[in-house]
Amino acid sequence: MRPLSRLSRGFTLLELMFVVLIISVLCSIVFRKAKEGGTQGNLGAIRSAIQTYYADQASTFPSSLSALTAGGQYLGAFPPAVLVGYHQDSNSIREGSAASVINDAGGWAYDNDSSDADFGKLWVNCTHTDTKGSVWTAY
Repeated sequence: MRPLSRLSRGFTLLELMFVVLIISVLCSIVFRKAKEGGTQGNLGAIRSAIQTYYADQASTFPSSLSALTAGGQYLGAFPPAVLVGYHQDSNSIREGSAASVINDAGGWAYDNDSSDADFGKLWVNCTHTDTKGSVWTAY
């Protein structure tokens, strides 16, 4: 019998470990981007509920976001803000003036101060950046 050449023996353990490392890094990137997309979708859903409330209530924003879930008319429940690597998943809501609600604690921030220029606006309560380099409060 003839001995097998180097090329016909297969992969070394180091080569296989390198391939597994690359695949795991790519999977973690895809996972993080999927979670970010979910958070952006949840932000859009809550903003849509706010706008529907605004239209139904003769151009008045809710004084509290709890009005959106009352009776399930606009939202059944608040979806969580998922901020992988920065905060735990949270559907908590901070309400007040724009200057006071954003404190980088995760969850959502809503401006319910009718004298504020940002009255009725909702943000993700996170001052970190996403995978694209955009600050979460910029959405």
